[in-house]
Amino acid sequence: MIAMQYGFTLPADYDMAIIRRRIAEKGHLLDAFPHLHFKAYLYADRDDARLPGREHLYAPFYLWRDSEGMNAFLGGAGFAALTQSFGWPSVRTWSVWQAELAADLSAATCATRDIIPLPPYSALDACRLAEAAAARDDIARGALAAVSAFEPTDWTVLRFRLWPEPRADFAQGNRQVYCVGHVSQPGVTR
Repeated sequence: MIAMQYGFTLPADYDMAIIRRRIAEKGHLLDAFPHLHFKAYLYADRDDARLPGREHLYAPFYLWRDSEGMNAFLGGAGFAALTQSFGWPSVRTWSVWQAELAADLSAATCATRDIIPLPPYSALDACRLAEAAAARDDIARGALAAVSAFEPTDWTVLRFRLWPEPRADFAQGNRQVYCVGHVSQPGVTR
């Protein structure tokens, strides 16, 4: 599995209703995309009283079954149209260590993303086991999805979670908190 995310930082005076409308109009387009576990249409709104962010962001997150689906998406018309609207993003990818998913992710209203630096010479097997346990713990605490992954170019661990509602402990450290506008989850009938 491959985790993938790109993001766009939008101007402070950007009308985030444009992003919410875009998600509402286009979110369903990946509901049956081949090789996709899920796509979470994420945004952060600095003016949102429920989940205030530091910046206006549009930053979808994907969990791919394999590189075939990811490459088909990145090479397709939908991604090309996105880049024409917002620019050419840097696309981050991570090798997935653990993915715990509820059968239906449509109840997700918010997401958290932590990117944690790994100290040099870390015991990667021990880190992987610890991340698997952390993912299971967050599912037990109510997360609908818990993805833990790793990126060896900059030696970081990704912790991505989808949640049914905001929690007081979300605001900590460098954690990015997002609103979820839609979740595409092929194979799930709603």
